Formats: sequence, structure tokens, C-alpha cells
Amino acid sequence: MTVSVRQIHPVFVGEVSGIDISTPLTPDEVAAVEAGMDRYAVLVFHDQKLTDEQQMAFSRNFGRLEDARGGNITRPEDKRLQAGMNDVSNLGKDGRPLALDSRERAFNLGNMLWHSDSSFRPVPAKYSLLSARVVNPVGGNTEFADMRAAYDALDAATRAQVEPLICEHSLMYSRGSLGMLDYSDEERAMFRPVRQRLVRTHPVSGRKSLYLSSHAGAIVGMPVAEARILLKDLTEHATQPAFVYAHRWRTWDLVMWDNRQMMHRARRYDETQPRDMRRTTVAGEAPTTAQVAAA
Repeated sequence: MTVSVRQIHPVFVGEVSGIDISTPLTPDEVAAVEAGMDRYAVLVFHDQKLTDEQQMAFSRNFGRLEDARGGNITRPEDKRLQAGMNDVSNLGKDGRPLALDSRERAFNLGNMLWHSDSSFRPVPAKYSLLSARVVNPVGGNTEFADMRAAYDALDAATRAQVEPLICEHSLMYSRGSLGMLDYSDEERAMFRPVRQRLVRTHPVSGRKSLYLSSHAGAIVGMPVAEARILLKDLTEHATQPAFVYAHRWRTWDLVMWDNRQMMHRARRYDETQPRDMRRTTVAGEAPTTAQVAAA
């Protein structure tokens, strides 16, 4: 088989065929996937029946797996999946949907805001790979926004304004926008804001993109209200329909995306029914800007 990628959106997104990602890949196959990511930023693989171990093995072709610690409030003893796997389901350790009034569910609702995975870490994520094991029958699409196209569509004055800006990102910003304001001292330390550039340049293509996320709640040197209005305006610009692809999940789909060039969000679904989505995350290689030393 030869790896083939077909563009399925006017701006980005490639649908991949001619590859079985449950088996070890050849160097040519790895190179073809990497080239597809550089060009399309989102790749869709259908009918990929994976175990967790196979998903992690496929992901490691593209870099080191990110440590999931610090990205949620679930206690280690309550986690459903093994280390290396991120649980993006609505399920508890018992395999049943989380109670509608549970704190974990409230925290997970933040995935329905536009975001970039791990922008709240000093070294943000490179790729995310999401495997659909159980698809919810009602809703639950994932939407992706091309931040390269969004940057390209800015007027010259706005590009000049945003180019030097540094944002602060924290899970407390995104969850706080949903009314989740109470955290333990340990959680506040874990979710301490980090700094990220507002404009990033892709290391291969050289294309610039906006680096936005619901985790961004401040801009260094700018009054908070002014910063949040600017970030809101940029997000509205970046998520207009022309720049957005909505993926309607089928069981055993795997979707892979470049967090350096994309934002995404989950859409609402019937949470009384199980939705089992499992993500691996390829770690980034460097910070986007210098961090402030802890006090």
C-alpha cells in the first residue's frame, strides 16, 4: 500500500488512506504522515482498530509522549486509563458516565471551549491523536480551526499589533470562564499561568499562525479587560466558518492534529450515554518564549 492524502476541506484537513497504523510503520510512511501534518495540520484516519499500546506506539513515531500530569483534576487513583493515555471521555473509572454534578465533569466541560492542547504548559504540545472507541449517538463532533488561515486573513495593522505580544495561559482561565473558581492550593500551584507567544512560526513550512486558546486570559503589559477583548475578537475572527472543519466521528476513527497550528473544541452531546475517546499527545520541543521564574 502507498500512503495517500486527500484534502477534504477548502483550507486544510487531509483524509489518509493506504496505511495501517496499528502496525509498525516504515520510515517512508512516517515521513508521509509528517509531510501531511506540515501541509494539512489535521489528518483523518478511518477504520483504525487500535489498542492503547498500538496508539501510543504510533504516536511515538513523531516524538516523545507528553506526561499527562498537571492537565486535569482527576486523582491518580481515579484514572481510568494507563500512563501515556489522556482520557477525553465522559466516563469514570467504573466505565459509566460521570455524574452530572461531579467536579470532574464540570472541569471536562472546558474541552467544549476553543483551545490548543497543553498551551497551559511551559512547553506546549506538538501533536494530539484522538481515537474514537465508543461514539456518542447524539452530537459530540470535534471542530478544528486553522490558525494559519486566520493569521493570513488579518489586516496589516492587526498583524503588526499582535506580532510582539505574549499571553498568559492557565487552565484556571478556561475553567474560570465557565464559573469554576474554587481550587485547592495544590491545584493553583499546578495551574500557575505560563507565557506563550501570540504569533507562532511553523518550523518546517515557515507559515505564521495565531496561537489562541480559551486557556489564554491575559496579555503581558496590557490591562486585563483590554487583553480579553482583544483575545475574544481574535478568537471570533479565527473561528469563522471558512476556517473551521467539523469532524463527525465514526467508531475507530483516529484524528491527528498539530496544536501549533490549530485550535479545536468538542461539541455538546448526550452525556447520559457513553463517549469513549482516548488521546495521546506528542510533546513539544521548546517553549515559545521565556518563562518568569517562580516566586
